[in-house]
Amino acid sequence: MKKPVRSIDEPEQKVPRADRPPSEGFVVVVDGHFKSEFEAAEAAEASGRKLKSTYPMLKIEICDAVTKVRTLLD
Repeated sequence: MKKPVRSIDEPEQKVPRADRPPSEGFVVVVDGHFKSEFEAAEAAEASGRKLKSTYPMLKIEICDAVTKVRTLLD
């Protein structure tokens, strides 16, 4: 299988990795896996609470990418 050739004018696309936390913002962590990335803590928490209300058996945490602190949602 041949790889596509990029032109010099095309910028390289940066694909986020699911196994590494981002360096900025907030991330919803579901059962130990990084899922959604947000700019504000409130948006990440709202998304996590919505998931928790739909699927109460999940362990959902909000991870602050700068301080590397995880907060468990009840």
